[in-house]
Amino acid sequence: MRFVGFLLLFLVAALPLRAEEVLAGLSQKQLSLTVNFEGSEILVYGAVRREAPVPEDSELHVIVTIEGPPAPAVIWRKARRLGIWMNVESMRIRAAPSFYAVASTGPLEGILSMDADLRHRISTRLAIFEAREDADVSNPAAFSEALIRIRKQEDLYQALESQVTLDRETLFNTTISLPKNLVEGSYATRVFLVRDGAVIDRFDTEIDVQKAVLERWLFNMAHEQPFWYGLLALGLAVFFGWGASAAFRVLRT
Repeated sequence: MRFVGFLLLFLVAALPLRAEEVLAGLSQKQLSLTVNFEGSEILVYGAVRREAPVPEDSELHVIVTIEGPPAPAVIWRKARRLGIWMNVESMRIRAAPSFYAVASTGPLEGILSMDADLRHRISTRLAIFEAREDADVSNPAAFSEALIRIRKQEDLYQALESQVTLDRETLFNTTISLPKNLVEGSYATRVFLVRDGAVIDRFDTEIDVQKAVLERWLFNMAHEQPFWYGLLALGLAVFFGWGASAAFRVLRT
């Protein structure tokens, strides 16, 4: 037993210490989706803690990602048939983030190796998992690119290259805009330290996005009790219509 304990201590002592460690924080960790919600800006900031002097033979980079709750998606390809544009081929995406933003201190291809990207799935392309619905689907990558293109137009996918400010390889910050068309859920936020194309440290946190109490109640009623939701909407329309008419008559007198 003494030999086993000594061996464990030896192995722990032999483990390399992390020379650089990232510490990060968010300006907001909770968002409420109210009726008049028009989006929000999240400030991601932090510092690099070191046990040794700053290495001079390589450059430090910081990458920040925010990923919304994933959900399945079906992408269709249109083609012209007999003079009419119609859906001719589809592919099911097993888990596409509802929102995805990646900000970095430089162009992603120049600061991150392919191996590191494959391991951590940092780039938007690798954040999407593909699953063919039909074995005859041609060029499945084109479907993923189409999804990325569509969601970029909706501001749901963002590539913010060179948008992270890094001061003396120690302090960093960036601002990421969250659009108004967000879905509820936990938004995973990751901060990566990168040297020589490899991820040397990582910090994980999350942003909780929820509908406000009234909005959540109306949303649940609309989906779970559509009959009563319809009656409520009709009643409110009648009430406000009558109220406006009564106010107009009072103003005329």
